[in-house]
Amino acid sequence: MPEAPPVSAPPRRLRLGIGAAIVLALVVLSGAVGLGLMREQAAPTDSVPLPAAGGASAGPSGELYVHVLGAVASPGLYVLDLDSRLVDAVAAAGGTTDEADLTAINLARVLTDGEQIIVPAFGAAAGGPGAVAPADDLIDLNTADQAALETLARIGPALAERIISWREENGRFTSVDDLLSVPGIGEKLLAGIRDGVRV
Repeated sequence: MPEAPPVSAPPRRLRLGIGAAIVLALVVLSGAVGLGLMREQAAPTDSVPLPAAGGASAGPSGELYVHVLGAVASPGLYVLDLDSRLVDAVAAAGGTTDEADLTAINLARVLTDGEQIIVPAFGAAAGGPGAVAPADDLIDLNTADQAALETLARIGPALAERIISWREENGRFTSVDDLLSVPGIGEKLLAGIRDGVRV
């Protein structure tokens, strides 16, 4: 009677096959996990946060955004604390250059969210970058605070607040005639203050 073949060979091959499949599965799984971790690390974390379009005027944690231009070391967009002053914005932009005319700006002024700050240079040409208007007693509609606006004829606290609110919602005044868009200011009132304001 012929001898039966050994029965231990097939189970041994089977065990080796199962072991190889398990090792292969572990390698694939660890590769997938490693790839996921690498993608997470590659995500940019130092990008400048920008406010969402149509969002609230101030950031979620008491921040405000200001755009600093003119005679500063590093012009650009900066995120500051809600109670910051103009001096903080200038410091964030690396300080002023030697050409900066600090007599033309109020470094102690409290900032508002979304405003553009232009630090003028001495002798800048009118309309050029960092341009400074000739020294005069005119109220600048784009930088004046409520107290300054109230020095104008027939402009009381309520109208001064509306002018500032319009500026915050619509950006800079591009001409004195933009005052007609402010609720409560008509042609007659504008004619009375036109010679006392500028943009």
